[in-house]
Amino acid sequence: MSSNDLSVIQTAGLTKVFKDFWHRQRVVAVDKLDLDIHKDEVFGLLGPNGSGKTTTIKMLLGLLYPTRGRIQVLGRSPTDVEVKSRIGFLPEESYLYQFLDARETLDYYGRLFRIPRQERRRRVEQLLEMTGLGREARRRVGEYSKGMARRIGLAQALINDPDLLILDEPTSGLDPVGTREIKDLIVFLNREKRKTVLLCSHLLADVEDVCQRVAVLYGGRLQALGPIRELLSQQNLTQITAERLSPQTIDRIRRVIESDEGRQIISVSAPSDRLETFFLRIVRQAQQLRQTTSGATVGGRIAEFLAESPGGEAVVESLVAAAVKPERVEPAPPTSIAPAEPATDVLRELISSSSVASGAVPPVESEPSPATPQIDESVIDHLVDRADRKTGPSKE
Repeated sequence: MSSNDLSVIQTAGLTKVFKDFWHRQRVVAVDKLDLDIHKDEVFGLLGPNGSGKTTTIKMLLGLLYPTRGRIQVLGRSPTDVEVKSRIGFLPEESYLYQFLDARETLDYYGRLFRIPRQERRRRVEQLLEMTGLGREARRRVGEYSKGMARRIGLAQALINDPDLLILDEPTSGLDPVGTREIKDLIVFLNREKRKTVLLCSHLLADVEDVCQRVAVLYGGRLQALGPIRELLSQQNLTQITAERLSPQTIDRIRRVIESDEGRQIISVSAPSDRLETFFLRIVRQAQQLRQTTSGATVGGRIAEFLAESPGGEAVVESLVAAAVKPERVEPAPPTSIAPAEPATDVLRELISSSSVASGAVPPVESEPSPATPQIDESVIDHLVDRADRKTGPSKE
């Protein structure tokens, strides 16, 4: 299999120069950019304002012509109409018809892709439910808040069930609940539907949660490129995670590291939850109490046309099988120690002997792997329900 078969987006020496009225060079927005975005990956395009991200996206969509260099999208020129029909795009600002409501907006974009009427209506209803806009579907889009406009913008980007999804600041204006739902949706589309996603965002935490590889631009030039875990890994440090230790045990560990290894302990502290995790827990509690809200509700299940596969229920069954696996129970709030190259075997023995004396045997992990984003619970509930209907007795 050639490299072209594995690449969805390829650029070589891509350059865009903006000139003034007298054709004098004014701004070099993108300078000799080489990118190779693989099939079935979530790729992050990062950089400060004015680094060339939006210009690059516009050239990938065929909205701007490059000054120099080559571009291939899905194996063809980005100006090819067939290529455009396989792309879903959410711009940084959603330019929607202000006097249409949400249902009319999605129907309009479905017509542009020549989706048959019955299938178009089915997709519209499923996307409205998925984005939490079902109860606000009859309101004019011009009355929507920025967060609600982003939700309907994402829905229109998915109406054609695209192979390549380009998202420019998809979580801009969304509350933390909506942000989490968008990230879960990106993970689902990539893992289960094998869609390629190009994500451009200033919210680095969002990129870190969902992207496998990232590129960092500055001044139109590529500054860094690679797998995100490798780029973020601090190879000169070692982290050990254990259950809560007594001060005496920590002092013994400190002496072992300082005397046997000649190293210093940089920090000893108890880890804390992320603010996003805390916020979502509080919101879920309010939802369980059925408190009312006039804004967008929590999104529903994944739209069925996005979860379907040509082979029938293969995607659904694989998700159900993954959903019923028991989650690993995390230990009590641990103490994190970040020394450089510690005497791991000695520390393991010290921690184990201290824990046995207290009646607990905690696990000790070196360089724990990062957490993997989980699929939203509403998706799992829906998939399990579908599996039950499929295997259960007929209602007729």
